[in-house]
Amino acid sequence: MNFQESVSAVWVKLQKMLDSFIIMLPNIVLALVVFALFWFAGRIVRFAVRRLTRRYRHARNLGLILGRLAQGAIILLGLFVALSIVLPTFQAGDLVQLLGISGVAIGFAFRDILQNFLAGILILLTEPFQIDDQIIFKTFEGTVENIQTRATTIRTYDGRRIVIPNAELFTNSVTVNTAFENRRLEYDVGIGYGDDIEQAKELILQAMHSVDMVLKDPAPDVLVMELAESTVNIRARWWIAPPRRADSLDSRDQVLTAIKNKLTANGIDLPFPTTQVLFHDQTEETDGNRSRQREGWPAGSGKVPKPIRISDALRKLADMPAQRDNAKAEGNGNARKLE
Repeated sequence: MNFQESVSAVWVKLQKMLDSFIIMLPNIVLALVVFALFWFAGRIVRFAVRRLTRRYRHARNLGLILGRLAQGAIILLGLFVALSIVLPTFQAGDLVQLLGISGVAIGFAFRDILQNFLAGILILLTEPFQIDDQIIFKTFEGTVENIQTRATTIRTYDGRRIVIPNAELFTNSVTVNTAFENRRLEYDVGIGYGDDIEQAKELILQAMHSVDMVLKDPAPDVLVMELAESTVNIRARWWIAPPRRADSLDSRDQVLTAIKNKLTANGIDLPFPTTQVLFHDQTEETDGNRSRQREGWPAGSGKVPKPIRISDALRKLADMPAQRDNAKAEGNGNARKLE
């Protein structure tokens, strides 16, 4: 077969393919129209289900699942109908058989995707958190924007979006800050050791009651928590509603401002950390017997010696050259007498 005959054979095949395409073109157009109708019908059903369940808080996630499943089923049905229009000999069993043969390979290839998909379904069904809840996951904190079948998106408080795979959310601990209507906040206030604890507690309670955001029921309370190095730490605890991040920050600002002003106005000290350093000469001459020393050693049965002051040590150090000069002068005078 020469070159011209090869070109002619190819041209004949192209003409047959073109004729077949022209014959099938009406069916292809009709199949695309039918598939598009099923696609839009699936979207309409999805939005309808979401709208019906949106008014019920505990049914929102169930509405998401039912809407997406209904949309997928309608689109799959539209795909079968469109293929039947284009290929009259096509049967749904053929596609099912093909999917069954390749299902194992697809499962291994897309294991992580399927894992996230199943985790997303379980999250939507069990509802550990819902859309608009404020959650903490590892180092991320923000408001849940959307729960998809593959991942969950949260909006951080500084205006960033975090996409978290559902498998990680389902298998790790998640803190839901807005799970309940009320939330308790707390802060430790340090007062001086010389201040009256009962008076300080009463003033802190008055300060918290003066803030409108603090709930009266459950009532705020105060507890002495620690005798620290420089302060007596009193823990102030109060409840707010709703328990969202903005409300938490606002109430903390108002409560701490009121506590500080109330305590200082009534003479309660708010001391900062202080450190006391005691100097020892570490010699028997100045500190006496080790068994009788006070700071750092147990006192003996006799009189406890007083610690040497820094001023006395410096004065003694300054007098040492004069004492040496006097000792030398006395030594020279004694030598002359001997001569």
